[in-house]
Amino acid sequence: MTGPARRPKDSGPSSHERLYRQLRQQIMHGELPPGHPLTLRGTGADSGLSMTPVREAFRRLSAEGALTISASGRVSTPELSADRIEELAALRALLEPELASRALPRAHMALIERMQAIDVANREAALRRDAVAYVRSNLEFHRLLYLRAQAPAILAVVETVWLQLGPTMRNLYARIDRREPPQHHRLILAALKAGDEPGLRLAVRTDVTQGLRHLLG
Repeated sequence: MTGPARRPKDSGPSSHERLYRQLRQQIMHGELPPGHPLTLRGTGADSGLSMTPVREAFRRLSAEGALTISASGRVSTPELSADRIEELAALRALLEPELASRALPRAHMALIERMQAIDVANREAALRRDAVAYVRSNLEFHRLLYLRAQAPAILAVVETVWLQLGPTMRNLYARIDRREPPQHHRLILAALKAGDEPGLRLAVRTDVTQGLRHLLG
């Protein structure tokens, strides 16, 4: 008797889901610069998948604003206009202080200590001018806090904003020459320790918009 037939490597929904999550993370963390071209064939070859799951992953990322697809079918990471950056910055300034406020009652000391450790990594990335590591650790710092808000719908919207901004933020931090990283994370941590909700809102709002102001200035 012959055994059950083996399914191809990229059959079923799991293959495009894996590729989608991989590309999504790369774009969100700024591993790909703005305007970076992607092709079905090239991405398929890199991932060992056929063009069908690649096409589906591209479709989902395009729907989230993480990829742009031109009329000719060219796929690339987004190059944001000043108006678009301002719109996304306004969303961050509106939603992220709300998530932080909701997280504050559940911000126990173990969480704050974990955020402090991430902030150390973030500061080290800033000092060595590693833009991708800076973006990654910065988002990790914020996401760890926002998960405590227990507001998944708001967090999903915020993560979509991060996704659209990822390549742009990578370029921003790669070109800013700073001797010291920004101090806003320390203000966030201090507000969490003190249970200072207005101070926390202000620190988060300042932190999430200060970098984008360099792009609009």
